[in-house]
Amino acid sequence: MHELGVVFRIIDDLTEVGKENEIEKIHSVTIQLGEVSGVVPHLLTDAWKWAAARTELMKDSELIIETLPAVSYCEDCKCEYETVAHGKTCPNCGSVHTYLLKGNEFLIKEIAAT
Repeated sequence: MHELGVVFRIIDDLTEVGKENEIEKIHSVTIQLGEVSGVVPHLLTDAWKWAAARTELMKDSELIIETLPAVSYCEDCKCEYETVAHGKTCPNCGSVHTYLLKGNEFLIKEIAAT
């Protein structure tokens, strides 16, 4: 389960932000997670609950996940389409000359703290 490693990385980043900004308590963290990022949201939430409970800064904090849709681009017909629904094959022209535009992101969007 690489979600625990991802959570440790988030906690490290937030700990650094907390020190730099003299934050005493983080109440919630909002992340943006691409549909095809490879991270499983419910496993990430479970890992967060376990790991955050072990830090004073993030104890009892909430992890809010915003899902970003995956979108691919077809080089042949120049259209964009939903990646999850159609995979690598363009639904417009049937081409496989496509690439992912967005949907594999993993970003910390917002921190609510005191």
